[in-house]
Amino acid sequence: MLHFRFPTVLKVLFETTLKHPLSGSRQKTWVPTRHWSFGTTSVDARAVSTHLRALHAAAHRPTPRIVPSRLYCVKPEGVVEPDEQPKGDGVGSETANDKRRNAGILPSLEDLLFYTVAEGQEKIPAHKFLTALKTTGLLTGDPRLKECMETLKQTLRNTPDGVTLDRHLFKKCVQSNIILLTQAFRKKFIIPDFPSFTSRIDELYENGKKLTGGQVADYIPQLAKFNPDLWAVSMCTVDGQRYTAGDSKVPFCLQSCVKPLKYAVAVHDYGTEYVHSFIGKEPSGLRFNKLFLDEDDKPHNPMVNAGAIVCTSLIKQGAGNAEKFDYVMNFLKQMAGNEYVGFSNATFQSERESGDRNFAIGYYLKEKKCFPEGTDMTSVLDLYFQLCAIEVTTESASVMAATLANGGICPITGERVLSPEAVRNTLSLMHSCGMYDFSGQFAFHVGLPAKSGVAGGILLVVPNVMGIMCWSPPLDKLGNSVRGIQFCTDLVEHFNFHNYDNLRHFAKKHDPRKEAGDQRI
Repeated sequence: MLHFRFPTVLKVLFETTLKHPLSGSRQKTWVPTRHWSFGTTSVDARAVSTHLRALHAAAHRPTPRIVPSRLYCVKPEGVVEPDEQPKGDGVGSETANDKRRNAGILPSLEDLLFYTVAEGQEKIPAHKFLTALKTTGLLTGDPRLKECMETLKQTLRNTPDGVTLDRHLFKKCVQSNIILLTQAFRKKFIIPDFPSFTSRIDELYENGKKLTGGQVADYIPQLAKFNPDLWAVSMCTVDGQRYTAGDSKVPFCLQSCVKPLKYAVAVHDYGTEYVHSFIGKEPSGLRFNKLFLDEDDKPHNPMVNAGAIVCTSLIKQGAGNAEKFDYVMNFLKQMAGNEYVGFSNATFQSERESGDRNFAIGYYLKEKKCFPEGTDMTSVLDLYFQLCAIEVTTESASVMAATLANGGICPITGERVLSPEAVRNTLSLMHSCGMYDFSGQFAFHVGLPAKSGVAGGILLVVPNVMGIMCWSPPLDKLGNSVRGIQFCTDLVEHFNFHNYDNLRHFAKKHDPRKEAGDQRI
């Protein structure tokens, strides 16, 4: 297949035609049989042959005067040469590309996208476009594509068969999101070869599914009711590419996975210095629910229960619990791109009724004056239990993780939710303290920020690449999901996502951020 660009071909053809005019009124028009390439799909050159015929005809209009000593070529009105630049100061004038497009010489991005999907056909079924879109990792429900999808539905209602689109109707549908769609089909996202990447993830998911060890948490009665066979993995890249496998629509409670999120909210609102005047930054080396403080009489970090309870007391100080709860919920919904974030009242009640250890920690913190002045400790514990009972699915939680991976900007809405400072601090503490007593081992083997919860979730962040949520209720003896730990370990064994995999000359793993032909050897 011969690959070349539209402007270069048209320029050479135009100059050759003017220099060597063809004689005879019955001269055949040259139509190239090569293919143009856009992304990975070729477009038949006959699709633009009409423009070439018009160009050839314009070049052969009779000139009004011929001087024997010099041949003058008259440029027809409206035809713009490829190298011609617009004159004047540029204010209010069209660019060279705009003039060429208006003259019908240079195809628009919408045209090229149509040729990519149509593969030489004059019309395309809508489902073919949607299927091709899915292979890039974009979902039809992506908020950024809302206008495109609504226009597509409305357009199909007005077509004779309700299924196919010609080039003009297709352009009408995609023009509102043409930049995003062009990036997707030209493989300009963080994971260029998304089908190959997700194929490998499917294998890792199936490997985790075979595991049968672990025990569902039963110290909170409501959690003990979950089926131990439930297993789901969802991911969202910083460009909004989505993948999911298994029971990804089953709601479950965040439990301790909410700790880094509410810490991020506190730092976002009050800053690092203020928050850490109440909470430390060091791993404790002890069980997450121990009654123990550091040498300054502060909780060791916000990922253990004592630190999370103090962190809860810092959120929207002076407001009532109802207002505080709604405030955190709104933050989480923004982080999730307005996908599912709910609340399990049954789990909240169950946890409060069996929360003697947390009440003991609360009174110990009150004795040591760990809370801001005027804090009602029992009210703080109520809010603490409520935040642990917030429900998500792996799909919505993966977008939360991707917001952290994307520096605080939600990938599917483009909205900034958290400050860069809050995100950096949160990821740092997740890396050193996020996996209970397994934090050191996890940092050594996986090398990524993560937070686990006793409901079976693991919130995993690959900075600047993607966010992942794994969920399976059976836990190991340290309180981490058995299947989730195995998936995270397998992930970094195959892909170079470990923080220290990208050292110079270290290329034993696959880098999904590069295209297949661009792997380092």
